[in-house]
Amino acid sequence: MTDHIRLTNLLFEGRHGVYEWEQQEAQPFEVDIDLVLDLRPAGTTDDLERTVDYGRVYEVVARIVETTSVRLIETLAEGIAAAILAAFPVDEVGVTVRKPAVQLGGPLDHAAVEIHRRR
Repeated sequence: MTDHIRLTNLLFEGRHGVYEWEQQEAQPFEVDIDLVLDLRPAGTTDDLERTVDYGRVYEVVARIVETTSVRLIETLAEGIAAAILAAFPVDEVGVTVRKPAVQLGGPLDHAAVEIHRRR
């Protein structure tokens, strides 16, 4: 299947990281979501019920990033993927989590993880 719905560069504030200060102080996180499913039924009927309401996907991702606290962005990505697979009729989901405020001792744009999970 080659049909995709993509939500790119969702921006949230969260408390995720190994260090105590990261668990206490909100910092920015960027998330990309790639949903794989058959879009033909929606495309031929113009019916929202025949696709995934990406406003609801956004709400799920926001809830996870903004109200939970984990040490690893790998764990954050897994939680997002699992929630999307449980809540929406998608065959596959890709999740990228970027942490632009990561402090590694030198300049960089971000640290990121990217995962793909199938039903």
